[in-house]
Amino acid sequence: MSVEFRQPEGLHGQSPGPGGHLGATDTGPPSMPAPWSLPRWRAYVAAAVLCYINLLNYMNWFIIAGVLLDVQKFFHISDSNAGLLQTVFISFLLLSAPVFGYLGDRHSRKATLSFGILLWSGAGLSSSFISPRYSWLFFLSRGLVGTGTASYSTIAPTVLGDLFVRDQRTRVLAVFYIFIPVGSGLGYVLGSAVTELTGNWRWALRIMPCLEAVALILLIMLVPDPPRGAAEKQGVATMGDPRSSWCEDVRYLWRNWSFVWSTLGVTAMAFVTGALGFWAPKFLFEARVVHGLLLPCFREPCNSQDSLIFGALTVVTGIIGVILGAETSRRYKKVNPQAEPLICAASLLAAAPCLYLALILAPTTLLASYVFLALGELLLSCNWAVVADILLSVVVPRCRGTAEALQITVGHILGDAGSPYLTGLISSALRAGRPDTYLQRFLSLQQSFLCCAFVIALGGGCFLLTALYLERDQAQVQQSGTGILESESQRLISGRGASPEGP
Repeated sequence: MSVEFRQPEGLHGQSPGPGGHLGATDTGPPSMPAPWSLPRWRAYVAAAVLCYINLLNYMNWFIIAGVLLDVQKFFHISDSNAGLLQTVFISFLLLSAPVFGYLGDRHSRKATLSFGILLWSGAGLSSSFISPRYSWLFFLSRGLVGTGTASYSTIAPTVLGDLFVRDQRTRVLAVFYIFIPVGSGLGYVLGSAVTELTGNWRWALRIMPCLEAVALILLIMLVPDPPRGAAEKQGVATMGDPRSSWCEDVRYLWRNWSFVWSTLGVTAMAFVTGALGFWAPKFLFEARVVHGLLLPCFREPCNSQDSLIFGALTVVTGIIGVILGAETSRRYKKVNPQAEPLICAASLLAAAPCLYLALILAPTTLLASYVFLALGELLLSCNWAVVADILLSVVVPRCRGTAEALQITVGHILGDAGSPYLTGLISSALRAGRPDTYLQRFLSLQQSFLCCAFVIALGGGCFLLTALYLERDQAQVQQSGTGILESESQRLISGRGASPEGP
């Protein structure tokens, strides 16, 4: 069984002739290229490979957070400078994303993805050999890892969007986006577990390139580069249709209000997950010190149990949350076309009080803090697949790569590029005017986290506004596809001229 994306046979009353071209003879008028075809099993194998690479992608995002205390001791850096590590990573990523979005819409997506994997794995491996005297070089290497991961975060969802459509695409995207929380959690687990086993946090960075080499081979051998818009049968958009400029694509996207408001909602999610993902293991460690369950860490390696616990929580809540969000969306949108943004809004508005209670209860009871933290992560994870489906449904195929790049860029500039650094900066500023005790250190970090609950509630409001424009923008995408087919039909009819064979 194959997946074929054919053009309508009724354009000229003809069906494809030999070689898959329209027309009965080779000497006829201009004809359309053969339909793109892919066996069903190949599409699912390609999706599995892309999911595996997405796992490694997000492990790279948070592997340093899993050994943050050790990195701080090794390079002698403060909380504010430690937060800057993630800011550098995200800043390089967001500067690179528009470039990769442009390349992904116009050139080989497979080649661009391969370059990204080579760049991030090489930079990650080299960073494990940097001396403590050259901490600036370690910051730079994290930036290069961010540049490499930008290629994947920007382009991979558009490949899946061209392999699958409708409910099938929703399910595949749900599986793909499960690996955001799973990869993030495994990044903590790998970093802390390897440090525990070897006594050296740098070995975690040396294991990753081995897994990434396997990923690169699988990508080259098993992942196709389908025509843009193939799944929606808009393949004619890639068959000689004039390309719009990058500036025209950007103007189109900023007039697309569903895209604009959902991007701001994603930005709020990125702000919270960036701050939470980077600082939560240290926050939980200091909470246990305050409760007298652990001794403070004065030299590496530090106790990594909290990184393991937080990583496990992230993996479990991520899997459940992504599946729950995608399945709820798939069922609910059959009765309510605005289901996707409404689900995102409801989950974020419910996550805000959960995160607030997790922070407030930590000095009193660790168990309740863990419970509310897990609930908050679960509700945040409900949105990952749903927001990707929103983007693919409201943006025309010709500029989806640019749309992904812009969403990533805006989300990171206003979101997790600054939130880890801002959290660390506020924590350091609060500590400066307080006694140097572990309790005051913990309370400073706790209070610097509180803005996250407010930001995530704002994100819920942005998704409510997305719901107001969703149906209109989806209808415009469908009309755009119809218009392309009609204009191509007219072009071919005109090209036939005085042909004796009627339409």
